[in-house]
Amino acid sequence: MTETAKPATEENLLSMRREDFEALLDRAAQRGAERCLAQLGLEQAHAERDLRELRDLLHAWRDVRRTARQTLVRVATAGLLAALVLGAAIKFKGLGA
Repeated sequence: MTETAKPATEENLLSMRREDFEALLDRAAQRGAERCLAQLGLEQAHAERDLRELRDLLHAWRDVRRTARQTLVRVATAGLLAALVLGAAIKFKGLGA
């Protein structure tokens, strides 16, 4: 133990009612959340709007990824079908000549 830390004895323990302790914890949690938001640049005045915009941006990003994936699959499918048609046309042209 350090010099300033004392073992837990009755004379250095704080006694308080459960309701007071819970209120103290609530205030501490609120202050901590406010400090965290302030450090992130999400002060109370604009936090709701900023978080909504961040959620919208994340939703848009997910839409872009999904659309890009769908487009890639469609292009690959169209390329494969075009190659099959081209191959069939070359084969049939070669048989007919």
